[in-house]
Amino acid sequence: MKGFDFDFLKITVTDVVDIVLVALLIYYVYTLIRNTLAVNLLVGMFIIAVFYWVVKMLHMELLTAIIEKFMSVGIIALIIIFQQEIRRFLLLIGKNAFLQKNKAWWGYLFGRKEIERNNLARIKPIIDACKSMKKTRTGALMVFVKFYDEQFFANSCEVVDAKISKRLLESIFQKNSPLHDGAVVISENKIKSASCILPLTDNDKLPSQFGLRHRAGIGVSETTDAVAVIISEETGEISYAKQGRVRMNVSFGELEKLLNKDF
Repeated sequence: MKGFDFDFLKITVTDVVDIVLVALLIYYVYTLIRNTLAVNLLVGMFIIAVFYWVVKMLHMELLTAIIEKFMSVGIIALIIIFQQEIRRFLLLIGKNAFLQKNKAWWGYLFGRKEIERNNLARIKPIIDACKSMKKTRTGALMVFVKFYDEQFFANSCEVVDAKISKRLLESIFQKNSPLHDGAVVISENKIKSASCILPLTDNDKLPSQFGLRHRAGIGVSETTDAVAVIISEETGEISYAKQGRVRMNVSFGELEKLLNKDF
């Protein structure tokens, strides 16, 4: 394809597209790994790559051979080290390219207002439960997933599979309940499971007041397409975690809008 032809550089349209795609890829990778230990690992890999380029340019054959052997297993090491980030990246692509597109189509086909009314009716018992637990400062962690993965939650949860209700949510998170320590997973208009042990985030830049509930809510939002609602046992403050980021001190109006949009 034709492009720009300078005396010292020839740029085609394909080159421009290539640069834009690489820039987008780098941006997405950065959004996935920022504020995690993966950033330090990536910097270390970059230093090794620069060092390899230098020793190869200087024709240091032995050192070059050693680094090449080390880099030959680099792909496998990358998959192991960045498995959570890779999973998040694929989920991000799928959610943006497919789910959002189909969400719009469902709105046109069946009426956006009707869908919003149904969503508000579905979310109401959750909001009511949050209001009650905030008032009593009952600690809670609720995880909302579009597609319930039984294998992901099977080994660390108690199966509930019940209709969403304010009373049930309050009873699960009551301090004397044997299920109150873990998370509740909500999907397909049901409370699927309770007392779930979730992966903790490795983000070391979170506020010091964040405990295990907050770290678990943020962690599950990093590794899956889930969003999490966290109620602090100490302050009653409501936080909302999505894609590894957390919004603090969320109002009930904001919470309703967020759940209506994301769940």
